[in-house]
Amino acid sequence: MHTLAQINAPFNGVELIIIEHNQQPYTPMRPIVEGMGLAWQAQFDKLKQRFNSVIMEIMTTGKDGKSYKMICLPLRKLFGWLMTISPNKVKPELRDTVIKYQEECDDVLWDYWTKGITVNPRSTKEEREPLTNAVNLLVAKTKHLNYSDAYKLVHQRFNVKHIDEIPYDTIPVAVEYVHHLIALYSQANKHKDTEPHIQAVLQDQNVQFLMWYVPILAKFVKNELYPALTVIQSSYAGRLIGLTQEVSCHANILNRKAIGYGITLKHVGDKQPHSMEWYLA
Repeated sequence: MHTLAQINAPFNGVELIIIEHNQQPYTPMRPIVEGMGLAWQAQFDKLKQRFNSVIMEIMTTGKDGKSYKMICLPLRKLFGWLMTISPNKVKPELRDTVIKYQEECDDVLWDYWTKGITVNPRSTKEEREPLTNAVNLLVAKTKHLNYSDAYKLVHQRFNVKHIDEIPYDTIPVAVEYVHHLIALYSQANKHKDTEPHIQAVLQDQNVQFLMWYVPILAKFVKNELYPALTVIQSSYAGRLIGLTQEVSCHANILNRKAIGYGITLKHVGDKQPHSMEWYLA
């Protein structure tokens, strides 16, 4: 038997060990149990009751270089054990972490064994620095966007709940997207004297229909349809929100210009143009 690798699992930086024993992958259970905030003795008793025929006491090497005997479970049985853990029975502050661990840990360990490598899909703070700088510039340039609104646009565009979930290889695409937003929103802030024709454009019936209905449709997609597609893990979620934000961005720019000129949308009942604050709400 020998240790194949020691890797970082997607859970608070806990280091898990994969060990080959009788040509099968095993993983020590105590680091997993304690990493989830659970009591080792209670889980050890459960392991003996349910997995007594397959658990093994295997010699492992600790961080200090010393050898330790640890109770190990075959990798193929880990999923079965994980499903015995009820997130509702752990401390509230650990519930989301346990759910995340159940969803990700098994895949990470198995990928390492079958593919020889495990990839943490999340990016590091240093890797996200270009994106963070781009968002800072977006907020500074647009004035009317705060950081929460700016990051909300990025989260929705890349189908994530937090910026650290954007994979490293997608960071350049995200940076390009934010710079695209900067260019578009900056156009809306140009001095009126540089656009003598814009008032005539904003008075056009077709333009006003687009200014009014595109943001309404986009907001419906953003707040109602996109979250529903995300729940069912539809591959269309990211594509739909990307297209929606693209067209709504242009419509919102026209609305912002109309607000600046004091123009109402006379072709749709003399309504006031949509504000960016309304769209982001």
